[in-house]
Amino acid sequence: MPTILRIGPYRFFFFAGDRDEPPHIHVEREDKLAKFWLDPVRLQSSGGFTRNEIIRIQRIAGEYQIQLKEAWNAYFHD
Repeated sequence: MPTILRIGPYRFFFFAGDRDEPPHIHVEREDKLAKFWLDPVRLQSSGGFTRNEIIRIQRIAGEYQIQLKEAWNAYFHD
């Protein structure tokens, strides 16, 4: 589970087994977990986050979209 980014309480990562899915990122804080597609950035699933946190996380993922996609491509395609 490579961690790509840490911002505040959020850890952005993906699972090694995610190769066969479109580019996406998982985000966790404590026992909460969400998954966002990266192109375009949009929520795929969420467990435990409030609506405001989802909006905040989606905004962060949008700001770092290029970096997150580059990390995905480097890990799964290099």
